[in-house]
Amino acid sequence: MNPPSKLVVAISSRALFDLDESHRIFEQEGREAYCRYQIEHEDEILTPGVAFPLVRKLLVMNEHLGTPLVEVILLSRNSADTGLRIFNSIQHHGLDITRAAFTGGRSPFKYVAAFGAQLFLSADAGDVADALNDGQAAATIITAPARGSESDQLRIAFDGDAVLFSDESERIYRSAGLEAFAENERASAREPLPGGPFRNFLAVLHHIQTQFDADSSPLRTALVTARGAPAHERVVRTLRAWNIRIDEALFLGGLDKSQFLAAFGADIFFDDQKSNCEAASRHVATGHVPHGVANPPPPS
Repeated sequence: MNPPSKLVVAISSRALFDLDESHRIFEQEGREAYCRYQIEHEDEILTPGVAFPLVRKLLVMNEHLGTPLVEVILLSRNSADTGLRIFNSIQHHGLDITRAAFTGGRSPFKYVAAFGAQLFLSADAGDVADALNDGQAAATIITAPARGSESDQLRIAFDGDAVLFSDESERIYRSAGLEAFAENERASAREPLPGGPFRNFLAVLHHIQTQFDADSSPLRTALVTARGAPAHERVVRTLRAWNIRIDEALFLGGLDKSQFLAAFGADIFFDDQKSNCEAASRHVATGHVPHGVANPPPPS
């Protein structure tokens, strides 16, 4: 399969901007009060949200590439009327975002595929779950102050199982324990892991990286996993089988990931386990991927 010609990232307005006050009004006073508030304040510029530095670096990559190979799409539950404040803020901050879907309160997840996006970032966990169930890479942005790494380079970090890879090995660990997990990984070391929800997103990032030598790339990736030896070998061989370059691989053997993510200078980190995400979000922007055995569906 040929890689797509463009990296397309879809993002919600609450992930891009700080809309906490507006959302509080919506939850406490209802939709009509929210709409009035947004219209009354549509000339007030919104401050950056937790994913704003990531979006800015994504768009700046087009300057390095010399051709627009990265696009950011806005997907919002706002109506076009209340969404005017969002676009005013986009223009004020100089973000090159021209395409959007305003869904008037409905989940926008179906537009992820329609726009050809390889990643959807949202503050709404339900929308993210819908997108993942639809086969899209998606993550819930953990609320935290906006922060970017000091580097001009865009740095993206991933957990392995249930994010880049399937959760089949994680299921063995949870059902049979660490020894059974390690034995399975030794026995399957030369058998590539099935891909997880973020495999295609990583492949598109790799495609961008191939247009630069490693020293001049505006993009750097890292695998940050709780796996250690001997479970590392299957991961290495899987990435080799996929013909995907990942710049750094940290096999932590169960150590807390937070300080390592800060040392890497991640602009965003994706993990399937909520506790890992909450710890990491104190240091770097973090997206929770509610996929796999660590995220069972709620009881019906």
